[in-house]
Amino acid sequence: MASSGRRAKATNDTTSRTPEDALEERTRADRAEKKAAEERARADRDARKKALEERTRADRAEKKAAEERARADRAEKKAAEERARADRAEKKRVREAHEHEAKKAAREARRKALGDQKSARNASKLAERTRREADRARKADSGRARKARLPALERRAQLVAVGRAVFAEHGYEGTSVEEIAARAKVSKPIVYEHFGGKEGLYAVIVDREMDYVVRRIAEAIGDGSPRERVERASLAFLAYVRDDPDGFAVLSRDSPITSGGGRMSSLLNDLAERVGHVFVRSFEGAGYDAKAAPIYAHALVGMVTFVGHWWTGVRKPPIEEVARHMSALAWMGLRHLPKKPNLSVRS
Repeated sequence: MASSGRRAKATNDTTSRTPEDALEERTRADRAEKKAAEERARADRDARKKALEERTRADRAEKKAAEERARADRAEKKAAEERARADRAEKKRVREAHEHEAKKAAREARRKALGDQKSARNASKLAERTRREADRARKADSGRARKARLPALERRAQLVAVGRAVFAEHGYEGTSVEEIAARAKVSKPIVYEHFGGKEGLYAVIVDREMDYVVRRIAEAIGDGSPRERVERASLAFLAYVRDDPDGFAVLSRDSPITSGGGRMSSLLNDLAERVGHVFVRSFEGAGYDAKAAPIYAHALVGMVTFVGHWWTGVRKPPIEEVARHMSALAWMGLRHLPKKPNLSVRS
């Protein structure tokens, strides 16, 4: 009964609503729906805006992180460059220190070598001075005793000294037995008695000079480094040119025609042959072909001889300076001497 009454009341309310009420109701419902749509749109915009802002912040954070990484990379690169510069500076310092020590050692070695050369020169000068004094003493004795007959050995020494000076002045061809005898204040038969003639006297003088030169060169290259030996050999030969102009003139002038070959024999060739024997021992000790030793011996003797000829005319600069230049020229070739030289061109 009660439910029937409520239905009846609702039916009465519905039937009692007017069309205007229904329109108003629908309008309110539309406005509510529109408002709900606007709220949803606003919520969507806010959500998209917030998401965009979040992405922007994330992008900025990523960009900042990339910049930080780039700065870190640059800092690491700069640190690596600094380390590399420091390493190069340290290597340079160590290299300069080694070079300084090497130069210091080289200076000490040169100072010692110069001291040895000076001692050798002093000894050579003393020996030469003693030799010249002995020669002068023999000449003085010969002058005092020229009226008396000299013993055989003294007469030979007198004739050798006189012949040496005459041969140096005129050469072999321009010298006569008459002039030698006249300067020695003896007769021609005395010269023939002791030497058999001009050629025999000349041979004795030349052999004596060559032995003396070879002995000086052998003593000069007896020890020391290879370059020191080249320098000492050049200096020994030039000292001979300076101290014994007569002897050098005899060796560098013409020589008599030999009986065996029928050709003009060069005394310098004979001298180079003797020096070549010294070179042979040095070449064999260094592992080079000893057959080539005469080539280098002739080259060295020829170079020193021509320079000696030039120097005797100008007498400057000092022989020590000349020897330095000649040794530098010879050494730049000898120090790089190949065991088997080859020509770079074909004939």
